[in-house]
Amino acid sequence: MCIGLEDPPERFLMTSARDISFSPRHLFRFFAISEAVTWTLLLGGLAVRAVFGAPPILLTVVGGLHGAVFLGYGVVAALVGVNNRWGIGRTVLGIALAVVPYATIPFEIRAEKAGRLAGAWRRTATSDPRDAHWFDRLYRWFLSRPALFALVLLAAIVAIFATLISIGPPGGWPADEV
Repeated sequence: MCIGLEDPPERFLMTSARDISFSPRHLFRFFAISEAVTWTLLLGGLAVRAVFGAPPILLTVVGGLHGAVFLGYGVVAALVGVNNRWGIGRTVLGIALAVVPYATIPFEIRAEKAGRLAGAWRRTATSDPRDAHWFDRLYRWFLSRPALFALVLLAAIVAIFATLISIGPPGGWPADEV
């Protein structure tokens, strides 16, 4: 069972968490909104630091949270782009828009209206000749093993996050004040 915006509120209340499927649409929407929320937290943290002189740890924590969601959004946008055959240009655009504050929301709305988020995960081959490509076969293989796929994606996100943390934030690490 999938819950959409067209469902009445009482329908949502009667649905347990295990009934909600993580379709490409739901997963993409979750991360697009989460990306906007973490942008709000990050910009708010910057404002609080500028006005009230909040400690640098505030931005370290909020920036880390935003960075993790940013990477998660990028991975989900790539997965949904491949799954729903957006093409390389639209997929790269969807990923790149995470750099612009709040741009994931209008992209998600436009993709939804155009039907680019519709459908289920492509777990089986169809008559589409693109399904014979090695990448599509590998993609379907991973989709039919969701726990392994989630573990591999999480490991990739953690590796990228750790690399970025070791490089440091934009502008460098704050100097210790004595």
